[in-house]
Amino acid sequence: MKQIHSHLKEKLAGAAGSVSGVASILGSWQVCHSVCLGIIALLSVLGITIVGMPLAFLTTIAVPLWLIALALLIITVWLYLSRKCISRNLILFNAGLIIAGTPFQAVKQFSIVFWTVGGLIALTAIVLFVKDRIRRRYGQD
Repeated sequence: MKQIHSHLKEKLAGAAGSVSGVASILGSWQVCHSVCLGIIALLSVLGITIVGMPLAFLTTIAVPLWLIALALLIITVWLYLSRKCISRNLILFNAGLIIAGTPFQAVKQFSIVFWTVGGLIALTAIVLFVKDRIRRRYGQD
Protein backbone atom coordinates (compact mmCIF):
# COMPACT_ATOMS: atom_id res chain seq x y z
CA MET A 1 0.00 0.00 0.00
CA LYS A 2 2.86 2.34 0.90
CA GLN A 3 4.46 1.66 -2.49
CA ILE A 4 1.23 2.58 -4.31
CA HIS A 5 0.95 5.78 -2.29
CA SER A 6 4.56 6.67 -3.13
CA HIS A 7 3.99 5.91 -6.81
CA LEU A 8 0.88 8.12 -6.83
CA LYS A 9 2.87 10.99 -5.28
CA GLU A 10 5.54 10.59 -7.96
CA LYS A 11 2.95 10.70 -10.73
CA LEU A 12 1.29 13.77 -9.20
CA ALA A 13 4.63 15.56 -8.88
CA GLY A 14 5.51 14.67 -12.47
CA ALA A 15 2.17 16.00 -13.67
CA ALA A 16 2.74 19.26 -11.78
CA GLY A 17 6.11 19.59 -13.48
CA SER A 18 4.54 18.99 -16.89
CA VAL A 19 1.87 21.60 -16.24
CA SER A 20 4.65 23.98 -15.23
CA GLY A 21 6.45 23.48 -18.52
CA VAL A 22 3.32 23.84 -20.63
CA ALA A 23 2.24 26.98 -18.79
CA SER A 24 5.67 28.54 -19.21
CA ILE A 25 5.86 27.95 -22.92
CA LEU A 26 2.35 29.34 -23.44
CA GLY A 27 3.62 32.58 -21.94
CA SER A 28 5.73 33.25 -25.00
CA TRP A 29 4.00 35.15 -27.81
CA GLN A 30 5.92 33.45 -30.60
CA VAL A 31 4.91 30.01 -29.42
CA CYS A 32 1.28 31.07 -28.97
CA HIS A 33 1.33 32.44 -32.49
CA SER A 34 2.75 29.18 -33.84
CA VAL A 35 0.20 27.09 -31.94
CA CYS A 36 -2.62 29.28 -33.28
CA LEU A 37 -1.34 28.86 -36.84
CA GLY A 38 -1.12 25.11 -36.29
CA ILE A 39 -4.71 24.99 -35.04
CA ILE A 40 -5.88 27.05 -38.01
CA ALA A 41 -4.00 24.75 -40.40
CA LEU A 42 -5.41 21.62 -38.75
CA LEU A 43 -8.95 22.96 -38.83
CA SER A 44 -8.57 24.01 -42.47
CA VAL A 45 -7.66 20.42 -43.36
CA LEU A 46 -10.97 19.43 -41.79
CA GLY A 47 -12.77 22.09 -43.84
CA ILE A 48 -13.28 24.61 -41.04
CA THR A 49 -12.20 28.16 -41.74
CA ILE A 50 -11.13 30.51 -38.94
CA VAL A 51 -10.28 34.17 -39.33
CA GLY A 52 -7.92 35.56 -36.71
CA MET A 53 -6.05 33.84 -33.96
CA PRO A 54 -8.17 31.49 -31.79
CA LEU A 55 -5.70 31.57 -28.89
CA ALA A 56 -4.93 35.31 -29.00
CA PHE A 57 -6.55 35.75 -25.58
CA LEU A 58 -3.55 33.94 -24.06
CA THR A 59 -1.34 36.97 -24.76
CA THR A 60 -3.35 38.95 -22.21
CA ILE A 61 -2.68 36.36 -19.50
CA ALA A 62 0.90 35.46 -20.49
CA VAL A 63 2.52 36.89 -17.36
CA PRO A 64 0.13 35.20 -14.91
CA LEU A 65 0.58 31.88 -16.75
CA TRP A 66 4.34 32.28 -16.58
CA LEU A 67 4.21 33.12 -12.88
CA ILE A 68 2.05 30.04 -12.24
CA ALA A 69 4.59 27.96 -14.15
CA LEU A 70 7.42 29.42 -12.08
CA ALA A 71 5.54 28.71 -8.84
CA LEU A 72 4.90 25.12 -9.92
CA LEU A 73 8.58 24.74 -10.81
CA ILE A 74 9.59 25.98 -7.37
CA ILE A 75 7.20 23.48 -5.75
CA THR A 76 8.57 20.73 -7.97
CA VAL A 77 12.17 21.59 -7.03
CA TRP A 78 11.19 21.59 -3.35
CA LEU A 79 9.64 18.12 -3.76
CA TYR A 80 12.76 16.92 -5.52
CA LEU A 81 15.06 18.25 -2.81
CA SER A 82 12.94 16.98 0.07
CA ARG A 83 11.75 13.62 -1.28
CA LYS A 84 13.83 12.82 -4.39
CA CYS A 85 10.64 11.62 -6.07
CA ILE A 86 10.87 13.54 -9.35
CA SER A 87 13.18 13.18 -12.30
CA ARG A 88 15.88 15.83 -12.28
CA ASN A 89 15.82 15.75 -16.09
CA LEU A 90 12.15 16.74 -16.01
CA ILE A 91 12.93 19.63 -13.68
CA LEU A 92 15.80 20.73 -15.91
CA PHE A 93 13.57 20.52 -19.00
CA ASN A 94 10.82 22.57 -17.35
CA ALA A 95 13.33 25.16 -16.16
CA GLY A 96 14.55 25.52 -19.74
CA LEU A 97 10.99 26.01 -21.00
CA ILE A 98 10.29 28.62 -18.32
CA ILE A 99 13.43 30.53 -19.22
CA ALA A 100 12.62 30.33 -22.94
CA GLY A 101 9.06 31.52 -22.33
CA THR A 102 9.91 34.66 -20.34
CA PRO A 103 7.05 37.04 -21.30
CA PHE A 104 8.09 40.38 -19.79
CA GLN A 105 8.10 43.38 -22.15
CA ALA A 106 10.96 45.03 -20.24
CA VAL A 107 13.35 42.29 -21.42
CA LYS A 108 11.86 41.77 -24.88
CA GLN A 109 15.04 42.94 -26.62
CA PHE A 110 16.84 39.99 -24.97
CA SER A 111 14.26 37.39 -26.02
CA ILE A 112 16.74 35.66 -28.33
CA VAL A 113 19.04 35.16 -25.33
CA PHE A 114 16.19 33.68 -23.27
CA TRP A 115 15.20 31.41 -26.15
CA THR A 116 18.79 30.26 -26.66
CA VAL A 117 19.60 29.65 -22.99
CA GLY A 118 16.24 28.03 -22.27
CA GLY A 119 16.45 25.92 -25.40
CA LEU A 120 19.94 24.74 -24.55
CA ILE A 121 18.86 23.82 -21.03
CA ALA A 122 15.83 21.91 -22.35
CA LEU A 123 17.97 20.21 -25.00
CA THR A 124 20.49 19.20 -22.32
CA ALA A 125 17.67 17.63 -20.31
CA ILE A 126 16.51 15.67 -23.36
CA VAL A 127 20.05 14.44 -24.08
CA LEU A 128 20.52 13.38 -20.43
CA PHE A 129 17.14 11.60 -20.47
CA VAL A 130 18.00 9.67 -23.64
CA LYS A 131 21.46 8.85 -22.28
CA ASP A 132 19.93 7.48 -19.05
CA ARG A 133 17.42 5.39 -21.03
CA ILE A 134 20.15 3.93 -23.22
CA ARG A 135 22.30 3.17 -20.17
CA ARG A 136 19.39 1.41 -18.43
CA ARG A 137 18.39 -0.50 -21.55
CA TYR A 138 21.81 -1.98 -22.03
CA GLY A 139 22.43 -2.56 -18.32
CA GLN A 140 25.31 -0.16 -17.90
CA ASP A 141 24.27 1.20 -14.48
